[in-house]
Amino acid sequence: MTDIETITVPGLLCGYPGVAFGGYVAGVLAGRVAAGTVRVDFRRPTPVEVPLGLARTADGGAVLTGADGVLAVAAPGELDLEVPEPPSWEEASAAAEAYRAAPPEGVVDCFGCGLDRTPDTGLRQHCGVVPGRDLVATAWTAGPALADPEGMLPAELVWGALDCPGNAAGRLRGAVREGAVTASLMARLLRPVPVSSRLVSYAWVLAEEGRKHRMGAALTTTGGELCAVASALWVDPR
Repeated sequence: MTDIETITVPGLLCGYPGVAFGGYVAGVLAGRVAAGTVRVDFRRPTPVEVPLGLARTADGGAVLTGADGVLAVAAPGELDLEVPEPPSWEEASAAAEAYRAAPPEGVVDCFGCGLDRTPDTGLRQHCGVVPGRDLVATAWTAGPALADPEGMLPAELVWGALDCPGNAAGRLRGAVREGAVTASLMARLLRPVPVSSRLVSYAWVLAEEGRKHRMGAALTTTGGELCAVASALWVDPR
């Protein structure tokens, strides 16, 4: 490994209580990998507000470590994903409202999908079912507090927007159980995302077997231009 830098995930960026939001963690690691597509595998929950070690590896990847050992690893990947046509802003808005009106059991204060988050304190990935489509979607705009100095959504938060939609697809269109976690997330970012822009996130079920559920996810502009795509593996609790 190369030199180790120390990072700390702020408490605001949690997924489950005391546990860092997986999409953000994946994005941080991906930023240390020189590849267009990156796969991140989660080994243990990453704590918030605790100093962690982050280092590049000799094979071009990156590794995050904590007191208990390796937390997550990243490496160049290959993403072969057929992406469905995105729903319209109106369809995604209606799906989000339906989700907020009747969310699944076990919703927590997650940076990615927490119901009490504001556009400045979370990504609000409230993905509900799109009628007549085998997918879930949400319409959203990030708040200015989430912007980088150029007014763009930071890459690690674009990764974050590709995480929670997979859980929603699994809960509402598949067989994912309450308490499932992201075991791996592989993504490719295609274009910068202005914080002020109206965005549509959507996700769909790729395959399911036992406790394992593979999901596809995408982020687009309201004009249907792809900003990012991902494949995620979600695993049910034992």
